[in-house]
Amino acid sequence: MRHTLALAGCVLLLATAAPAAPNPRPASDELAAALGTISWPRMVEDIARLSSPSFNGRQTGTADDGRSAQFVAERFESLGLLPAGDRPLSDSALGLLWAQSEAFVAGSIQAPALMEWTAKEVTTSPRLGPDFLPILDSPSASASAPLIFVGYGISDPAHEFDEYADLDVRGRAVLFLRGKPEGYAAPVTHADKERAARKHGAIAFLTATGPIISAYDIRRGIGSAPTALHSQSSDERPLPGAWISTELAEQLLAVDGRSLRETQERLNRQRNPLSAPTNVVLHLAWESRQEAGTLVNVLGMIPGQDRALREQALVIGAHRDHFGRQAGLLFPGADDNASGTAVLLEVAKTFTGSGLAPRRTILFVSFSGEEQGLFGSRLYVGKPPVPLTQTVAMLNVDHAGIGNGRLTVGLTGLSKEGATEAGKTAGVAELLDLYGFFPGGDHVPFKEAGLPTATIVSAGPHPHFHQPSDTTDTVKPEILERAARYLFALAWQLANAP
Repeated sequence: MRHTLALAGCVLLLATAAPAAPNPRPASDELAAALGTISWPRMVEDIARLSSPSFNGRQTGTADDGRSAQFVAERFESLGLLPAGDRPLSDSALGLLWAQSEAFVAGSIQAPALMEWTAKEVTTSPRLGPDFLPILDSPSASASAPLIFVGYGISDPAHEFDEYADLDVRGRAVLFLRGKPEGYAAPVTHADKERAARKHGAIAFLTATGPIISAYDIRRGIGSAPTALHSQSSDERPLPGAWISTELAEQLLAVDGRSLRETQERLNRQRNPLSAPTNVVLHLAWESRQEAGTLVNVLGMIPGQDRALREQALVIGAHRDHFGRQAGLLFPGADDNASGTAVLLEVAKTFTGSGLAPRRTILFVSFSGEEQGLFGSRLYVGKPPVPLTQTVAMLNVDHAGIGNGRLTVGLTGLSKEGATEAGKTAGVAELLDLYGFFPGGDHVPFKEAGLPTATIVSAGPHPHFHQPSDTTDTVKPEILERAARYLFALAWQLANAP
C-alpha cells in the first residue's frame, strides 16, 4: 500500500501590527512565575482525553484523527493563539483550522488476525499482542509456507555481506532480526530488508528484536515485545509480515536446536551469514482494509513583538497521531504522543497566560502523520507558513511521559551551552542528558532542511512503546512537568535571543 499525502498546513502573513518592542529579558522572578504556573494535572487530563476510546487511537487520516485535530484547534483558540493559514478547511467548529489537503489512505488490519506455526506435527497459536503483531501496512494475508532464518535479513553483495547467498527462499517465509550486526557500517532499514526478501522471492516475513539490544534501542525503550510498525517500503507492495516477540523467535530456532542469542553473537562477532531453513511451517491470516481520509496539521501563533525580529519564527511541534485500532486492539498512544501534545498545549498556555511577550513569532504545530513517515512535518517544510530562511529553530517534543525521570535532548545546530542554560532556568539542569542528532521524529525534516533543532523526550525505558498498553495510568506526572518547564525555558531563550 502506498499513501498519497493528505495534508493540512497553515500559512499566515506576519503583517500583524505590533507595539514597540518590550524588554525581551524579563526579570528572573517574572520568568520564574511563568514556570510556576505549569500544571501537570492539566497535562494528565489532556492525555487521558486524547488516549480515551473516544479518539480511537488517532490513526492518521481517519475521522478519529480529525476529531483530535478539532480538540487541539479548539484549545489553541481558547488560549488566544492566532490562526495560521491560507484558507479554512471547512465552515465547521474548526475555527482555527486552515488547510491544504490531498487524499491520504489509512490502512488497518481487521480482526481477527491469526498466526500459527507447525513443527514436528504440533501446531502452536501465538497470542496477538504479547507474541505477535501484524505489520500495520501489511496487505491481507493468507499464507502457509516453510520458514527460513536469514539472520539480519541483509543482502549487500557490494559490502560482501549477503545473507541470501546460496539460499533459495522462493515461495517461503523468512525470519530476520531487527537492526544490523555490530561493525556493519552501511545503513539498513526495515524497508530495505523487506525489499530484499521480496527480491529473492519470499512470500511473507517475520521480524524480531534479538536478545542482544543496541544501546540506542535501549534508550528508545525497545524490548523483547512486538510493537506496532509501518513498513514504509517505498513504491512496492509490502509483503505480509509480523513483528514477533524475542521469546517466540527463540522458540522457532530452538526447533532445530539453535540458540538465538548464540547465533546473534556470532553474527555480530564474525559477520558471516548464518542463514538456514528451519523445520517450521508458518501460517498467517488476516484482512487489511484501506480507507481514504485527510491528514491534518493544526497551527496556532503568538506574534513576535519586536519590530526587527517578528518576521522570524520559532516552531514548537508535537505529533498527536498514533496507530488507531488494529486487529481489534486499541493503541491509546498516551505516551506516544498524547504526552507531547499535552506538553505543547501547556507551554502554549504558559506563554499566553504569563503576559511575557516573545520578540520573535512562535508557531505551535500539532502534526499528524508522524507514525507513517513524518508526512505532516514534511508538508510543513515543503510549504512553510514562515519561510525556512526566517525560521530560527524547530523544537520537537515526543514520548514525554514515561522513563527514569531524566530528559534526553537531541541537538542539531544548537549549542549544548545554551541547552544547559535553559535547563538551569527551568530548574532541571541536573536531569538533562544532551546528545547530538536524535534519529526519528518530526524534527528530522527540519534538520534535513538545514534548520537547528532540538528534540525532547523522557529518558530511560519506555516499556509500552507502540503497544496497546500505552495508557494514561503509565504516565508519570513529574516527568511531564519537567518536560514542559524545559521546553518553555528553551523556547523563551530562542524566541528572545539577540
